[in-house]
Amino acid sequence: MKKSLKDKLRKIKMLILDVDGVMTDGRIIMDDKGRELKNFDVRDGHGIKLLQRYGINAAILTGRKSKVVEYRAKDLEINEVHQKAFNKEEVLEKILQKHKLQSEDVAYMGDDIVDIPVMRRVGFSAAVADSMEIVKKSANYVTKNRGGKGAVREICEMILQAQDKWPKVAERYEFGHKIKKIKNS
Repeated sequence: MKKSLKDKLRKIKMLILDVDGVMTDGRIIMDDKGRELKNFDVRDGHGIKLLQRYGINAAILTGRKSKVVEYRAKDLEINEVHQKAFNKEEVLEKILQKHKLQSEDVAYMGDDIVDIPVMRRVGFSAAVADSMEIVKKSANYVTKNRGGKGAVREICEMILQAQDKWPKVAERYEFGHKIKKIKNS
């Protein structure tokens, strides 16, 4: 990881996520009763939980409103959820004030042109691999993974690695592996 990138990630105290195209692959499935379905990647969810476990908050900032997002946020214990946000930069300002954060304390992940103003304001911005080209050019980092396919997890791991928290994450799971090995001996 480049030093300049690592320096930005070291300061992060909150990760703010767009939903459609970032936490999901961007597709919206509707049944014949108008009920909406979205696909979320379980590894992305686990990455968010790891961040939270190591003291980094997560928030959702999306232009659409969906019950599915409310359920997913509740499942991941994300309490800062802003839907139907037509001016994302304005909402970002409210989040910063509420949590007493500076712009450089925040990372944001987006995929579409509505995300660019926020991406330009925060300390670290990421665009998912399948973002629009103009969004990729506005980001500090473009993920290797596509939206809804591990991109969020990729950024979560990068933040934890830059903040030297990843060894603790790995240690927790490697320890469990050693116990299993001993029991099977």
